[in-house]
Amino acid sequence: MLNPRAFISFDFDHNETEKHLFAGQAKHSKTPFNIEDWSSKSHLPQSQWEKIIEEKIKKSNLLIVLVGKFMASATGAEKEIAFARKNNIPVFGVYVGGANSSSTLPSGLQRNRTISWEWDKIASAINQMMTEGKNK
Repeated sequence: MLNPRAFISFDFDHNETEKHLFAGQAKHSKTPFNIEDWSSKSHLPQSQWEKIIEEKIKKSNLLIVLVGKFMASATGAEKEIAFARKNNIPVFGVYVGGANSSSTLPSGLQRNRTISWEWDKIASAINQMMTEGKNK
């Protein structure tokens, strides 16, 4: 089986560095997934951005939300989570940038599905999401 494709959702204004580190580390980990860099490269009108991002999320097997300290202001991440839920794409979060279990989560992301940035835990979460997805 091919590795699942992951769409990475993050707070562009505060956690772009962590997104690049996460993607880079993922390439060298034993974690069973591929990250597609489908982030919007330029500013687009909202309706156009929503259409493009939803289509990209539909092509993914799961959505990983990088949860930073300022996620309460990351409205794009909330929309990406909503697109994933609408299209039955499994979602989980990873704390980055000093965020932890007391940090605010974006709407739609469950606390019990948000973990620390440890590759063994991430691999386990991916395997769980893919198993749950097959059982739907």
